[in-house]
Amino acid sequence: MEIHELVIEMKLLERRLTLYEEKYGVLSEDLYAALMSGQLARYDEYDETRGDFSRWKGIYETWLRRKQAYTVQIKQRDVVETLRYQPSY
Repeated sequence: MEIHELVIEMKLLERRLTLYEEKYGVLSEDLYAALMSGQLARYDEYDETRGDFSRWKGIYETWLRRKQAYTVQIKQRDVVETLRYQPSY
């Protein structure tokens, strides 16, 4: 994926993450840490919450992968040469 594609996709993912963050009142990174450490097991009995947390986790993990790919690519390039002068959409 090109850098500009990664940026666009990360922003789309961030919009989706924001919906869960506003609904549950915590940032994605904090929910993810709590999930990964098993602190949210008591919510497994609630279908809606379990489904939301599963989707939220998946979106966040996708965002993390895109962010990692972006970081690797941007370190290998000159930012000035990477800048786009027009939106791609």
